[in-house]
Amino acid sequence: MSDAIITEIREPHKGMPPLDMSGPQLSYFEFWPQRYFYAPIFFYWLWLTVRHGGFTLPTISNPLFPMGGWIGESKASVFDQAGAYARRFIAPWATLDRTPDLTAAHALDVAQQAGLALPFVAKPDMGCRGAGVRRIRSAAELADYIKAFPMTERIVFQALVDHEAEAGVFYIRKPSQQRGRIVSLTLKYFPYVYGDGTSTLGELIARDVRAGLLQHIYRPRHCTRWNWIVPKGQPFRIAFAGSHSRGTIFRNGNHLITEAMTDAFDRIGKDINEFYFGRFDVRFPTIEDLQAGRNFTIVEVNGAGAEATHIWDRRTTLKEAYVALMHQYKTLWETGAENAKRGFKPARLRDFLRAYRHETQLWAQYPLTE
Repeated sequence: MSDAIITEIREPHKGMPPLDMSGPQLSYFEFWPQRYFYAPIFFYWLWLTVRHGGFTLPTISNPLFPMGGWIGESKASVFDQAGAYARRFIAPWATLDRTPDLTAAHALDVAQQAGLALPFVAKPDMGCRGAGVRRIRSAAELADYIKAFPMTERIVFQALVDHEAEAGVFYIRKPSQQRGRIVSLTLKYFPYVYGDGTSTLGELIARDVRAGLLQHIYRPRHCTRWNWIVPKGQPFRIAFAGSHSRGTIFRNGNHLITEAMTDAFDRIGKDINEFYFGRFDVRFPTIEDLQAGRNFTIVEVNGAGAEATHIWDRRTTLKEAYVALMHQYKTLWETGAENAKRGFKPARLRDFLRAYRHETQLWAQYPLTE
């Protein structure tokens, strides 16, 4: 078998509630172009700007995060705001800049000094929606990743948390509030196809009730194994990054939020310096562990640019999605306004626009997402 073909033998969706695949596989708006889906939200932003007196108030919703985490967010800078207690829950990480003379050997040395061993995860320090996220299994894969990474930009290496179960936990606490709350819980199911010993990976994906609708997403990342015949009975995971835009299945888990879960994330949130608004992406052994507020590991902390991702459940209506987003952004502007009264200064509009242009230009330059 070619070295380019990496097989996986694992238990799909282990630790997660049973995945219901009946009914529609996608919401009709799930893969609309962003400029269409978010157009009403942009006009709502303008209304919030008039209401609260500033378009860039969200840049101080988390006043010590770069741009509040709304745009141009540095993952490492956010992790650096975590106190000793919060760091206990964050998967170990290391960073280094992509320089012309950066080698895989040096990058491995940096990772090992941070306690990371292969395989680990590589991702852009500045990125969103799973852009550029890949598992690194060998020095050769690391060399390829570095070669494809844009010059001068920062790479984050992070320990691979090998739990199948993942969720997005959206947390909000205004500066004036003593206790935060979880307003959204998204269950993330990594999609699989199952080998029959005669069909190629491409054929299995094409026949799958959901994956067959998203072949344009899966084919680029699996082009080297598209004609590989998957062994009979073997599950094969076709998405690694926990982003719906990269093909991961999202389900609304709001009914599973508990007081114990809220208490756990509230304590962590309060131990991240001046953190009030954002989403924790976490992995865990079982959903019962997450509900009890134990045994989970944080792989990302997203700031003001985070989204209540339960809206990408295929049964969510467009009206419900917009209601959830409008409530989210109303709270975002109110949080920024409270922090402005505390003396924090929002970013200038031209600085915000410069950061936005820089980040969007980078998306197309990152290595292909796994």
